[in-house]
Amino acid sequence: MIKDVIAKLVARESLSRAEAAAAMADIMAGEATDAQIGAFIMGLRQTGETPEIIAGCAETMRANMTRIKCDDPNAVDIVGTGGDCAHTFNISTTAAFVIAGAGVTVAKHGSYGVSSKCGSANVLSELGVNIQYTPQGMEKSLAELGIAFLFAPGLHPAMKHVVGPRRDLGFWSIFNILGPLCNPAGVKNGVLGVFKPELVPIISDACAQLGMNYQFIVHGNDGIDELTTTTTTMVTEIRRGKVESYEVQPAGLGISPASAQDLVGGDPAENARTTMALLNGERGPKRDIVLLNAAFAIMASRKVDNPQDGMSMAAESIDSGAALKKLNALAEMSHR
Repeated sequence: MIKDVIAKLVARESLSRAEAAAAMADIMAGEATDAQIGAFIMGLRQTGETPEIIAGCAETMRANMTRIKCDDPNAVDIVGTGGDCAHTFNISTTAAFVIAGAGVTVAKHGSYGVSSKCGSANVLSELGVNIQYTPQGMEKSLAELGIAFLFAPGLHPAMKHVVGPRRDLGFWSIFNILGPLCNPAGVKNGVLGVFKPELVPIISDACAQLGMNYQFIVHGNDGIDELTTTTTTMVTEIRRGKVESYEVQPAGLGISPASAQDLVGGDPAENARTTMALLNGERGPKRDIVLLNAAFAIMASRKVDNPQDGMSMAAESIDSGAALKKLNALAEMSHR
């Protein structure tokens, strides 16, 4: 099938969802050569990764991942595509503990850094979390703690077939989009950040096709794949099939404007210190952006229906010590 798909892409013809899913099935089964995988990636870059193509590829990737049981239908993920090259500290990872401390189940899907030297897996390792604990351990963490880290490379074994071609090509591809759409716990709610504004409507459409329930697709207009506090954020909200797009203005939520420099991170050790400081109550621009992103994830869980109340819950999670307790509990349980 992949030969037929590549022929269509060479002719600059777009693919249907079914064709994309079939080509992805060949790749996941190890039946495509590295050259064919590279041609598939290049062809999609030329024709464009449409919502149908993304949904088809994600459908196949989901079928090949290791599933993690999660009994909470309101569980959330907070994740980004990476690729923004903004070198911020680990905003989403820090926010995950804040969200969990607010009583929301968090299945945090992630890996090593894409465009930075410190992805979620890097900083969590530095914070004492065993990122490669077993699927059974992840399920236990979700059930008992309300938070787990789902290490992508360990739960998507079929992705080993694309590692070489992706590395050799060295540029952004559809596979950067697919990871955030393929949470092994099957969560259908949360915040998904993208690094290019044109991806917001495309990913939103793909999410709707994939049956996401309550999802915010966001892009900071300063270029980051998070809700930002330096300027406005593009948001598309998917709520039970209804789609609404708008901008979020930090000042409208009582947030003082930050500079890009205020949000810069460093290596895993530095970013771990930042996360610990924030969970211990440190105030300032970094806290503000964590509260903002946590607020929208809390909204996605249906615990609140507006960002102001979400920010209040997020602040209480930190100030009560609940967020820090979630981190410490996850670090302890992941080593059992």
